[in-house]
Amino acid sequence: MKVLTPPPLPVSRSLNRLGQAVSLARRRRRLTQQDLAERIGASANTVRRMESGFPGTALVHVARALQVFGELDKLDQLLDTPQDAIGLTLMDEQLPQRVRKPRKTPESGAF
Repeated sequence: MKVLTPPPLPVSRSLNRLGQAVSLARRRRRLTQQDLAERIGASANTVRRMESGFPGTALVHVARALQVFGELDKLDQLLDTPQDAIGLTLMDEQLPQRVRKPRKTPESGAF
């Protein structure tokens, strides 16, 4: 059996905040944990663990909860690659200094 190492503190804090947000969204909609569990196709225990910030909660359950709350589009915005400043900077560093047209060779069909 694979032993999971505990997540770093910033990750634990984020998971706890996410769990608190799920709990708050659920209660604002007057849903019990059992109601939410039925709507996402999971057990009430899974909802309890998700709301407590348990790191082993399957992402599919979080995504289904977001769908129930009408917030699934937030998941799509987590890593907005067109706005990824670090990724774009790394890509720009790999750009060539000059761009030259390729030479035409007899093998390429140019005579």
